[in-house]
Amino acid sequence: MSPQVAGLLQLIALIAALALAYRPLGDYMARVYSSEKNYRPEKWIYKAIGANPAAEMRWPAYLRGVLAFSAVSVLFLYLMQRVQGSLPGSLGFSSIDPDQAFNTAASFVANTNWQSYYGEQAMGHVVQTGGLAVQNFLSAAVGMAVAVALVRGFARSRTGELGNFWADLVRGTVRILIPISVIGAIVLVACGAIQNFSGIHQVGQFMGGTQEWNGGGVASQEVIKELGTNGGGYFNANSAHPFENPNPLSNLFEIFLILLIPFALTRTFGRMVGSLKQGYAILGAMAVIWIGFTALMMWTEFAHRGPAFEIAGGAMEGKETRFGIAGSSMFAVATTLTSTGAVNSFHSSYTGFGGGITMLGMQLGEIAPGGVGSGLYGMLIMAIIAVFIAGLMVGRTPEYLGKKIGTRQIKLAACYILVTPALVLGFTAVAMALPTPADSMTNSGAHGFSEILYAYTSGANNNGSAFAGLNADTQWFNTTIGIAMLLGRFLPMVFVLALAGSLAEQKPVPETAGTLRTDKPLYAGLLVGTILIITGLTYFPALALGPLAEGLAS
Repeated sequence: MSPQVAGLLQLIALIAALALAYRPLGDYMARVYSSEKNYRPEKWIYKAIGANPAAEMRWPAYLRGVLAFSAVSVLFLYLMQRVQGSLPGSLGFSSIDPDQAFNTAASFVANTNWQSYYGEQAMGHVVQTGGLAVQNFLSAAVGMAVAVALVRGFARSRTGELGNFWADLVRGTVRILIPISVIGAIVLVACGAIQNFSGIHQVGQFMGGTQEWNGGGVASQEVIKELGTNGGGYFNANSAHPFENPNPLSNLFEIFLILLIPFALTRTFGRMVGSLKQGYAILGAMAVIWIGFTALMMWTEFAHRGPAFEIAGGAMEGKETRFGIAGSSMFAVATTLTSTGAVNSFHSSYTGFGGGITMLGMQLGEIAPGGVGSGLYGMLIMAIIAVFIAGLMVGRTPEYLGKKIGTRQIKLAACYILVTPALVLGFTAVAMALPTPADSMTNSGAHGFSEILYAYTSGANNNGSAFAGLNADTQWFNTTIGIAMLLGRFLPMVFVLALAGSLAEQKPVPETAGTLRTDKPLYAGLLVGTILIITGLTYFPALALGPLAEGLAS
């Protein structure tokens, strides 16, 4: 069987698995966020934090809950790293330097998981499991809560109430993320991933010296890093490491976990707004972009150019032989079109156009299907923009799901889509203009520029993957990327929740003969076109200086 046919079969199997899980998981999540019942463990949590899950919140209160909880999480994780040397289970590792501790705390709380350190050489068991893995659950639950708040804004009318943040946070963690993670961890252990708390031990001779490895709760962290679209690996090699991702079966399962909740949330959206067709339209737009990017990546990496590519069967540099080009390409697209950032190959070693595809996937806003929660609310923002454009073309007041899209709504949506490009392009320009940051580039020319552009694209879009080759463990990059991650995560949430509040206060507009049908393929096509045009106009000049220039020169 040729590698191309094997890759196609893997893609078909993945789509089939996602299709089987779509309906039951989407409906289950809708019930979770609509339920008034609280389980006993949840009641204990509410009592411990002093929260009343039945109290409805308007958008400012909901936002205060998001920001306060996240600020405490950053502080807690920062302090845990700073005192690591005094903690049990530290494996003899010293405390983390202040700039790197800030960067890591901001990264994991912002659901980015950017790592400028070697995990197996810096973090002990307590920080890895009690700090980083915990934030993998909580940051994902925060994103899901904000998405559900926006959905309620569309579903409700004549009220500014969006639910209760603490109830949404706890239910998302306890009822959705933890149960799936338990099952997923068992599957990964069965595939060969490790799960222990052993210390550092020698595993044999290597190049005249000894090689050392430490164990850890790898399977349990690996499953939530993918399921929660987090991406931070236990080891520096991330999902290319055999302890995290042992074989092609585990690789396909991890891609499935990455895409599972973001795709299923479109069903949840349709169920909560009372129109499954609206959810299918959003799903269709996401799926078209994801399948298109996957096909384009496979074609780019399989293209035979030169004797080396012909012998290897494609661009195998930087890819694991146990996954091949197809498994690596599918993983790369899934992780950059979501906010996961996990890698099973080095994106820097992809062809010029292949590296550009990974970068463009993040620059779309990671909405196809996007991060857990953030993908859905990002796509709904783009849906509002598409409706606004359609309204301008036909001379009607734009409407979406029975809500008028007026001046206030379009301003909030515009602010949302401007935040991350401003962060990416602004920080990249400053880094290239200053002498010191450029010293961190391993390569010069277009590829070196791509390293820095990719780093800030990854940070501001809360992805966390790295282009490799860039030494990001400096005070400049630790600080500026940390700031980009926090602003890129929480500023958009401000606009999302403000938009949700304004929509919930509206009176529903009755549907007429002139109302744009947003549940039809024509609108889904308009939505895809809007996304591609906005992204192209925003990032094309920067991409032309980096991956496009490199691809055309190769």
